Amino acid sequence: MGEQSQNRGTISESNEDSLGQDSPAIPIPGNLPILPLRGLVVYPQTAVPLTIGQPRSIKLVDDVVIGEKLIGLVTAKNPELENPGPEDLYSVGTVAIVHRMFRAPDGTIRLLVQGISRFRLGEFTQIEPYLRANITVSPETIEEGLEIEALARNAREQFIHIAEMIPSFPREIIAGINSIEDPLQTVYTIANFQRMDLAEAQALLEIDSVTEKLHKLVAILARESEVLELGQKIQNEARSEIEKMQREYFLREQLKAIQKELGEGDEQAADIEEFRRKIETSGMSEEAEKQARRELERLSRLPTAAAEYGVIRTYLDWLVSLPWNKATEDNLDIAHARAVLNEDHYGLEDVKERILEFLAVRKLRLERQEGTSEQSLPRDRIRREREGVILCFVGPPGVGKTSLGQSIARALGRKFIRISLGGVRDEAEIRGHRRTYIGAMPGRILQALRRVESRNPVFMMDEIDKLGYDFRGDPSSALLEVLDPEQNYDFRDNYLEVGFDLSQVMFITTANQLETIPPPLLDRMEVIRISGYTEREKLEIARHYLIPRQLLENGLQAGEVHFTDEAILTIIRSYTREAGVRNLEREIGAVCRKIATRIAEKGETPTEITETLVREFLGRPKYLGSEEVSIRTSQPGVATGLAWTPVGGDILFIEATRMPGGKGFTVTGSIGNVMQESARAALSLVRSRSEHYNIPANFFENSDIHVHVPAGAQPKDGPSAGVAIVTALVSLLTNRPVKSDVGMTGEITLRGQVLPVGGIKEKILAAHRAGLKKVILPKFNEADLDDIPDEIRQAMQFVLVDQIDEVLDHALEPAPVEQDSTPASIEKSPSPKKSRKRKAAADEGNAG
Repeated sequence: MGEQSQNRGTISESNEDSLGQDSPAIPIPGNLPILPLRGLVVYPQTAVPLTIGQPRSIKLVDDVVIGEKLIGLVTAKNPELENPGPEDLYSVGTVAIVHRMFRAPDGTIRLLVQGISRFRLGEFTQIEPYLRANITVSPETIEEGLEIEALARNAREQFIHIAEMIPSFPREIIAGINSIEDPLQTVYTIANFQRMDLAEAQALLEIDSVTEKLHKLVAILARESEVLELGQKIQNEARSEIEKMQREYFLREQLKAIQKELGEGDEQAADIEEFRRKIETSGMSEEAEKQARRELERLSRLPTAAAEYGVIRTYLDWLVSLPWNKATEDNLDIAHARAVLNEDHYGLEDVKERILEFLAVRKLRLERQEGTSEQSLPRDRIRREREGVILCFVGPPGVGKTSLGQSIARALGRKFIRISLGGVRDEAEIRGHRRTYIGAMPGRILQALRRVESRNPVFMMDEIDKLGYDFRGDPSSALLEVLDPEQNYDFRDNYLEVGFDLSQVMFITTANQLETIPPPLLDRMEVIRISGYTEREKLEIARHYLIPRQLLENGLQAGEVHFTDEAILTIIRSYTREAGVRNLEREIGAVCRKIATRIAEKGETPTEITETLVREFLGRPKYLGSEEVSIRTSQPGVATGLAWTPVGGDILFIEATRMPGGKGFTVTGSIGNVMQESARAALSLVRSRSEHYNIPANFFENSDIHVHVPAGAQPKDGPSAGVAIVTALVSLLTNRPVKSDVGMTGEITLRGQVLPVGGIKEKILAAHRAGLKKVILPKFNEADLDDIPDEIRQAMQFVLVDQIDEVLDHALEPAPVEQDSTPASIEKSPSPKKSRKRKAAADEGNAG
């Protein structure tokens, strides 16, 4: 077993004289017992204590001490190896003499050995009971000159510097090393006390040149010095930080004592007293007050330096700053509210009537409760009589949903707050975070109420149809409690953990479509649809709202520029096609900027903006209006349908064509499954009634039909295009064009019945914007015509149908007197055996 040293570098009194002195000349035999060492390299001219515990090593020592006391010390390559053999040892070792031996009570032997000379291992002559080998003494090459003296001095100085950075290092050893002059003894003495890797220590022993030994030793010492200096720097920084904290603590304590002597309260006591006063005057609920006093008691027992002190203080700050009893008084003057709503918005009668109804009910309820003390009523009755209004404005962009909320707040005399829910995916945005999280805060609901400082504001939640959900939760589910007057009187935020009454808040949500709102959430809201504006309404809005605002924003004075009605209508018809007025305002702003540029550059001020100037300023028209419909439907096979989209109604062209083939039917245009099924149902209906429509019964045998819905980049779906697809197919196969001023909508059945569809008002407004004069509607949608403005009812004709034949009678041009023969490009080669097919092909006429 290789033996290890204990307390390396410790020198007994008996051999202190050997340090720094040459060893006496002792004859070294050519064959020596070899003692393997584990994790230790013994150098010549150094004294090292060893502990022997293996039986074979004890046997070796017993034989050596009764003889010449010389032993060969060789380091094992692997310190973990229990019984290293000849192949496990390095080839260079140190001849040592045993000075002292002591047998310990535990059976081990303690030795003090001193290295004499370096040797190289030869052939092993004995393996058992211990190792013996032939050796060759290998003395070092000692150079002379200034370089070796400088290296030795540098090594001593660096070692002394390292020793001074280690407080426990014996000072007498430093003095002894400083007195050494021999370069070789300097190397070995310093290496004996310097900590280094086993491989480096062995390499230092194996180097023959003393100069090279010194170079390597200096490099090792320089690296060790840098490591120790860095360690001291880190330790000093940590110590200084601790001292700084202790100093601040003592200073704070001294400051407290000084303030106490001066009769001044400390900051913590002032905070606690301030919180206690705010809790008493905040008017919070009994539960919240109990929770606040409990947390305040905890805060008073904590030092200000504690980490939890800031958490509790922030929590109390949120509790006392919420508007528990702060509310604005409603202005219940209905005439005033009507005037404010009419001043801010043109039209939107449904919304205005609903707000006036709310005011009337609230006014009547307050008048009838006058003289009745609320405290005398049962708690559940008080809660039931509180009225919470949850409205949902649904309509295309640009119709004024968000600005309508501000007008409602102004009409009621309430404060207004708005948050956007678009893209919110975390439930904690609504309910808040638990206080256990770092940086926890209440949800957006309570944050908004704290900012507005009122418990009964008009609270608008924009884009509720664009909520998302992921692994963090479903914010739409968290809104179920907020938007329910039967639950929100005791809304509990995860951060506050106490109930807050939201029943006095007037919640208004906005959306472009209802399909993406979860049904349970939609069921809690009163939906008010805001459709697009008519041409006349846009004219009035532009005249009273948009033009004055754009004049102001572009540096023009009111009355300096006047837009004629024809100019405004030109912008509406030729440069915008939208349900709202957002793009209309942009175009008016563009005209105002052109005017401002002309004034700034030339000093000219056109006082009247006419249709001609509008076209000059805005350039080529972006939309053709009714001309586009006339061009698209000039050929058979194209029908004008009406569609509903989240941004308002729009017209939809259905194109059908025919080509040589056999029973092929293709539908394209980025359409969904429902619309594809409507197209197949339409084809089946046309085939089943081909004889009634004077279409050859075998037209599908020798033809392929392709139905296309242009604007293929926009997804389209739904059953309402069924009648338009049938009309396009019949128009194609009978060579009868569709009337250019007719639009249609309705679902079709295989029996030819026209079923009702939704979005009638938006579709009719889109037809009016496109310049259509007649709209074909399902008869079951007759009640929807009550929502159509009078100006559109007077300008358009509505045809109510319940069968497809009625649609075709009103939509198609009269049949031509003579039909052209089928072009050769779509004819099938006639069979000599079936002349009837030739006649059928000739009767088909036009093929699109």
